[in-house]
Amino acid sequence: MIIQLEKGASAQLKEDIIKKVQNLKYKITDVKTQKGDYLVGIGKKEFDIRDVGHMPGIADIHIVSDDYKLVSRKWKVKPTVIDLGDGVLIEEGGMAIMAGPCSIEGEEQIAKTIEHLKENNVQIMRGGVYKPRSSPYSFRGLGIEGLKMWYKAVKEAGIKIITEVMQVSQIEEMYEYVDIYQVGARNTQNFNLLDELGHVDKPVLIKRGISGTIDELLSSAEYVFSAGNENLMLCERGIRTYEKASRNTMDINAISILKEKSHLPVIADPSHGIGIRDHVEPIALACIMAGADGVIYETHQVPEEAYSDGQQTLDFRESKRLINKMRKVFELRESM
Repeated sequence: MIIQLEKGASAQLKEDIIKKVQNLKYKITDVKTQKGDYLVGIGKKEFDIRDVGHMPGIADIHIVSDDYKLVSRKWKVKPTVIDLGDGVLIEEGGMAIMAGPCSIEGEEQIAKTIEHLKENNVQIMRGGVYKPRSSPYSFRGLGIEGLKMWYKAVKEAGIKIITEVMQVSQIEEMYEYVDIYQVGARNTQNFNLLDELGHVDKPVLIKRGISGTIDELLSSAEYVFSAGNENLMLCERGIRTYEKASRNTMDINAISILKEKSHLPVIADPSHGIGIRDHVEPIALACIMAGADGVIYETHQVPEEAYSDGQQTLDFRESKRLINKMRKVFELRESM
C-alpha cells in the first residue's frame, strides 16, 4: 500500500499511522521526496482500507500490487511532469527532443552543436563527459573540466544539459553543471548509484539495461523514488538479443507498456536502439507513434570524425530532417 500523508502532518500522527499499519503485519518504509511524504507498506494480509484511511494525517491511501509501488500508474492520478525551468517541460502528451553528440569533444564541437539546436528550437543537449566504453583504450570522455566548459556555453545559449553519471563520487561534482542526470544501460542496476541519486533534487533519466526486462527498469526507478527523488524518466534504448543485424533490438513494445504501467515520462533512444545511422529516423518516428514523451538521439557535425558512436550518429542535415518529421508525426498522433 501507499499512504500519502497530509502536508504538515505531525510526527505523532505519522507514528500513530505507522503503528496501526505495523499491527496489520505490514513492513513500513518512510519515503519523503521533493513533492510529498509517503508511507510504503509491504505485506499480504487483507484488511478493510477504511480501518486505516480514516486516521488523521492521511491525505489518501492506495492499494498497489506491483513490486514497484511508487512508480506505478495504479496510484498516481496525474502523470509526472519534469520541469527544467525556463518553460522546458517533459511530460505526457508532450514531445521533448534531446540531441547532441555521443561524446563532448571540445569548444568548437559544442558551439556548432548549440547553433544547430537553436536553429531547430531544441532546448536540451545530450552529450557524454564520462564514457563507459567496452574497451579501456577507447576515448573515455573529458571529465569534469569538459562538463564545465560545456555548461558555460549552453548556459549562455539557454539550453539544458543531460549527461551520464557513472559513479557515486561524480554526483556532487556534477551537480552545479547538469539539468538531468542520465543513468546508462550499464548502471541501471548499480543500486548504490540509484540510492544516491534519490538524495538529489534534479531529474534523473534511467535507461533500460542492456538485457534488462521492463519490470527491472521500473524497479530501478523505484530505488531512486524510494530514496527521495520522484523527478524521474524512463528510457527505452534497445536490448541485446540474438539478432546480429543491428547493434541492439529496439523494443518499441516497451514504450506502450511502460506508459501503461508507470506515471513517469517515457523517452526513446533510437540511436542506441538500432545503432545504424540510416535506420535511426524510422525507428524514432515509430517510437513517437507508440506514445513516447520524447526522443534522445545523437548528432554531430561530421559523424565520421566523432570520437565515439559515429556509425549511429546523424549529421546536422539528417538531424534537421528528423526533427521536422518528428514534430509532424507528433501532431498527427495527437490529432488521432
